[in-house]
Amino acid sequence: MLRQLGMLQSRRGHNVDSLSVACGVSRRTIFRDLDALREAGIPLVFDEQRQKYSIPSTYFLPPTNFTPEEALAVIVLCHEMGDQDQLPCYGAAQAAALKLESALPSRLRDQLRDLIGAIEINLAPVSELSGQTPFYNALVHAAAEKKSVRIKYGSLTEWEMITTKLSPYRVLFSHRSWYVIGRSSLHRSTRTFNLSRIKELELLDDGYKIPRGFSVSRYLRNAWHLIPSGPDRKVVIRFEKMVAQNVNEVNWHKTQKTKWNDDGSLEFRVTVSGLSEISWWIMGYGDQAKVLAPRELRNMIVQRAERTVERYRGKG
Repeated sequence: MLRQLGMLQSRRGHNVDSLSVACGVSRRTIFRDLDALREAGIPLVFDEQRQKYSIPSTYFLPPTNFTPEEALAVIVLCHEMGDQDQLPCYGAAQAAALKLESALPSRLRDQLRDLIGAIEINLAPVSELSGQTPFYNALVHAAAEKKSVRIKYGSLTEWEMITTKLSPYRVLFSHRSWYVIGRSSLHRSTRTFNLSRIKELELLDDGYKIPRGFSVSRYLRNAWHLIPSGPDRKVVIRFEKMVAQNVNEVNWHKTQKTKWNDDGSLEFRVTVSGLSEISWWIMGYGDQAKVLAPRELRNMIVQRAERTVERYRGKG
């Protein structure tokens, strides 16, 4: 039966005689098997003119001969990403990895178990999205079908619960959480919403069109992370020797440029759309980072540092 399935899914199709010869069975057996396929709900197509049977090539995934390296990469990534502690809402990936592994030849399965035991992937902590998978699935389908949704959302901008009609352009995982980017009827503009703060979601029949030329990169411009909160500003930071190598090893932003100083410190240059997001990153390096420009960002860091000192020197 498996050989017949493979032949029937080929583009040219086959008649009963060719199936009978190729499979080494009688015509009667072929007819019986074809009836069994129909009863199983498999879309068996008969071309009257050519007198050939076929199965649409898109019905089954084609068989794939994985190399050990390819199978290892797919299974490890699906297993690790499907873990709720790694990539929320991707539990299905872990299930897929188990199915793929079980379908492999026993020799390759044993080899993979040894290899998988030698690998562990630890990602940065992510937002707790327990119970949000239905919202994630609904947003993915709405974005694919260009259908709007209505969401009830705990906004950190308005500091209240808001309700808005949303046309989801893209569902995006960035750094630690899932986000949806789309046009909000309440704000009358394209906005970013964190999946973890969606409290209710209703699918609507209203269709929409994504503006011509829209892309996530254009929307975000040069935002340090996700919020393009202002005009583009050129930022210059000096990182001391203790952290310079650590900073230089990572591609933090698409516009960054670095230059080593004679004393082992690092000059870090970047252009960002808004200063708030990058200010928190800089403060994470404490006294090992100093903003050289612009002055507005220097003052922002000084004010936050002073408030931090006051908090620790205060009572309680």
